[in-house]
Amino acid sequence: MKPSSPRAAAVVLALLILAVGLAACGSKSENTKGEPEKLTLDLDFYPNPDHAGIYMAQEEGFFKEAGLDVTINSPSDPAAPLKEVAAGRADLAITYEPEVMLAHEKGLDVVAVAALVNRPLTSLMWLKKSGIKRVADLKGKTVSYAGIPYQEAFLKTILTRAKVPVSSVKAVNVGFGLLPSLISGSAQAMLGGYSNVEGVDLRERGKEPVITPVDQLGVPTYDELVIVARRSTLEEDGERIRLFISALRRGTEAAAANPKAATEAILAANTDLQPKLAEAQVKATLPLLNARTAGKPYGWMNPQEWETFSGWMRDEELITGQPKPAELLSNAYLVDEIPE
Repeated sequence: MKPSSPRAAAVVLALLILAVGLAACGSKSENTKGEPEKLTLDLDFYPNPDHAGIYMAQEEGFFKEAGLDVTINSPSDPAAPLKEVAAGRADLAITYEPEVMLAHEKGLDVVAVAALVNRPLTSLMWLKKSGIKRVADLKGKTVSYAGIPYQEAFLKTILTRAKVPVSSVKAVNVGFGLLPSLISGSAQAMLGGYSNVEGVDLRERGKEPVITPVDQLGVPTYDELVIVARRSTLEEDGERIRLFISALRRGTEAAAANPKAATEAILAANTDLQPKLAEAQVKATLPLLNARTAGKPYGWMNPQEWETFSGWMRDEELITGQPKPAELLSNAYLVDEIPE
């Protein structure tokens, strides 16, 4: 419909200009000098396939397009990232849902703002040649684990559900030696490895592993990898976080569409990785990174599932109380899908 007068035309033009300006608002972050906003992200571990979406977003310039200058740090101590965020020395960090609950118990000022992997990767594994067919067969066997208290509680829950006396299974803390313990036979099963990392490693070695994620064995489901921010700065940093998550979504989708490029991005970030193994692990990881909950935006965390899992942690005496989901997570910084 055409405007009926020059005055009406001017009004329409002004409204269009305003609409464009509003649409652009929040699509890019810049400081007062017009430069990209700096943002630091601490990984949970050295660069690996779990971080494919992050490095793809960096490689493809999606963070830069969002007006962000993102610095990615690898921790020398896996326990450090949460503390760095709580202290304000890092803007964001990758960690695990159980660790968010333990941090809340300690009074650390952190909250999860997005799920990177929205299901458990931690798995119980044994080799086909071991003759173990089911959890009940672990009676009298040795199970290695990484020394993480809640993973020891995972094993207790798994054994109890299978009606195996916990005392009949020898649990051995092997730290980072999970794979060697299983391959050497010093342990007949291991708990703590990831289905997409250690599980793939075992398959690539031709070891025929039997891999079962813990949520299929009685442990409540949870978000394996989450991104956390400092709660007390969310209000002032909210737009930067939203732009980061939006760019990460783009990076994750680009990685899923081009696994070869995603593998190259990870290998460039960590030259210690074996290319063939990394390729297989990335292939197994991308569907997990790109998984969505129907009708929910990328990164969405299910508050009910968090409440159930925190109840399990309380019952296992890993935490003393049961915090409300709103104390642990926020979905407020997620971005809905952009219509085609």
